[in-house]
Amino acid sequence: MAVIDEFLAANRDYAASFDKGDLPLPPARKTAVVVCMDARIDPAKALGLQEGDAHVIRNAGGRVVEALRSLAISQQLLGTEQVAIIHHTDCGMLTFSDGDIRNKLRESLDADADHIAFLPFSDLEQSVRDDLKVYERSPIVRHDIPVRGFVYEVETGKLREVDAS
Repeated sequence: MAVIDEFLAANRDYAASFDKGDLPLPPARKTAVVVCMDARIDPAKALGLQEGDAHVIRNAGGRVVEALRSLAISQQLLGTEQVAIIHHTDCGMLTFSDGDIRNKLRESLDADADHIAFLPFSDLEQSVRDDLKVYERSPIVRHDIPVRGFVYEVETGKLREVDAS
């Protein structure tokens, strides 16, 4: 069975007892979380979230520049009042450069990706600081709310706050 078919079977079971269809559109805890898409991170479990609690925005590396559009919508239309930015140890974004992925795409797909910034990084804590600065400099997000950065340790499940300075 293909994995997507397994997803469909699991969804039938989930939907059979689903009882959260009346949750309000705005997140109950008025928080947005930007976090890496790494499969080893379960933001709901790691942060104690239930359906309807927070907006969880995921992308490769948990990069804020790719999340700004979603954050603006989350804040302006759905009332979020806090932001957590979470990167993590053993991140794949630490393992390549823009040149590496561009060459791989050129070789495997004959695709020119020279115009794309893939946003890898070489220093984990600095990447969190950099994303806090990206947020701070953006004109489309709120600057009157708490915005904090963290490193999630995939080895222990713990969050460690990163000082913005």
